[in-house]
Amino acid sequence: MAATPVSADPDSPALRAAQYVRMSTDHQQYSTENQADKIREYAAKRNIEIVRTYADEGKSGLRIDGRKALQELIKDVQSGKADFQIILVYDVSRWGRFQDPDEGAYYEYICRNAGIAVAYCAEQFENDGSSVSSLFKTVKRSMAGEYSRELSAKVFAGQCRLIELGYRQGGPAGFGLRRALIDHTGALKGELSRGEHKSLQTDRVILQPGPDTEVALVNRIYHWFVNDNLSESEIAERLNAQGTLTDLGRGWTRATVREVLSNEKYIGNNIFNRRSFKLKQLRIVNRPEQWVRKDGAFEGIVPQALFYTAQGILRARAHRYTNEELIDKLRGLYERHGYLSGLIIDEAEGVPSAAAYAHRFGSLIRAYQTVGFTPDRDYQYLEINQFLRRLHPEVVGETERMIAEIGGSVERDPATDLLTVNREFTVSLVLTRCQQVDNGRRRWKVRFDTTLAPDITVAVRLNDSNQAALDYYLLPRLDFGQPRIHLAEHNGSEFESYRFDSLDYLYGMARHMRIRRVA
Repeated sequence: MAATPVSADPDSPALRAAQYVRMSTDHQQYSTENQADKIREYAAKRNIEIVRTYADEGKSGLRIDGRKALQELIKDVQSGKADFQIILVYDVSRWGRFQDPDEGAYYEYICRNAGIAVAYCAEQFENDGSSVSSLFKTVKRSMAGEYSRELSAKVFAGQCRLIELGYRQGGPAGFGLRRALIDHTGALKGELSRGEHKSLQTDRVILQPGPDTEVALVNRIYHWFVNDNLSESEIAERLNAQGTLTDLGRGWTRATVREVLSNEKYIGNNIFNRRSFKLKQLRIVNRPEQWVRKDGAFEGIVPQALFYTAQGILRARAHRYTNEELIDKLRGLYERHGYLSGLIIDEAEGVPSAAAYAHRFGSLIRAYQTVGFTPDRDYQYLEINQFLRRLHPEVVGETERMIAEIGGSVERDPATDLLTVNREFTVSLVLTRCQQVDNGRRRWKVRFDTTLAPDITVAVRLNDSNQAALDYYLLPRLDFGQPRIHLAEHNGSEFESYRFDSLDYLYGMARHMRIRRVA
């Protein structure tokens, strides 16, 4: 069904419209009002009557999850309950900053297929289905996604910097601690209650000791564990019998006691990036070497000797078990519950922590596999990602070493891993995962880093198991302007000239340019 065109004829019947507005954070308090003003102006000029509003306030545009208003809008359109003929949106980015631009196009297609047009009121083009508008929308969607990626990288870098300076980045303080607000000079402004946030951009948040009664209780928990040999469950039972609640106002459990016994914030250390959820794609548990930390950032409330003794007990308790014993305990949990998770493992009495399983078997997923449990999500993809993150710096380092050996010079940007060879051209190394498609054939998706705009992108195609390099493609920026390309098992002759079995050709370029410059 064709969507209704936007009419500008004042004599024709008014079109009924729904407006969709979205703001990303609660700090953009006037954003939806500004969007609505522009939409009303657009509607008034085109004889359009706004009969319904769908508003997502304080919602990210990266995914449709959590955007209840957009979900409701799509549902109304698909069910035929929509009492409007057109949807008015401020611009393409308000519709969404999806990382896959096709996702935004898909939701628009659903509306258009139901006979309902989508108009972007602040854009410089009419969404009339022409090839020009389609081109503009594709570019705008890609730019919207790219903006989120760039912003995510900048925000993460800023957060890391603040952590290293000793400031707190999000999350509750924890039992026995409190969040405190300081100004740009370091002067204390006051304590933040749960749910309160700073209001000035220049203010910072730190942790400080809580009430004396809570601090004393935290130390008793450590003494019960270290000196009295009580288990986490026994400590939780004792606390609950005393009527003591956690900082969230709940009863104590094995896991909440373990959190107190294992978190370094109780000795004043500031740790960030234990888990990643960048661009709302995959939640990843990072290895300790990826953590960002600042030791001694805050005033600790537990003596360090007592804290590290507790850590030794926790580690020793896990190391006492053989792999077979760990698997037997995990199998028993699986048989009792029918599925497994980190929370189930942490709450089970007599079973080492989920972190212990991850350390012993390399990851929780591999531990699950030993007892025949397969999670609903494709965690194999996640494990490959973890391997690629470890492999990439090795490839970059090997490239640096080889270029230096032949007498070339190479400078690496530590933030981006972009290589500048002989101060003449830049190189970005990209690892491309091997994917099996339905017909059994292999495909490799090469994503170019458009933000860095390197002169040459070295695409390292991985083998079937994604554990080692298969071959290399040297792709000059002048020949490949698009953000991504797809490679098959056998590519056309136009690609074969870019393919090499090793990086010797890149090293040869470095040698040639150095000789040319010296001559």
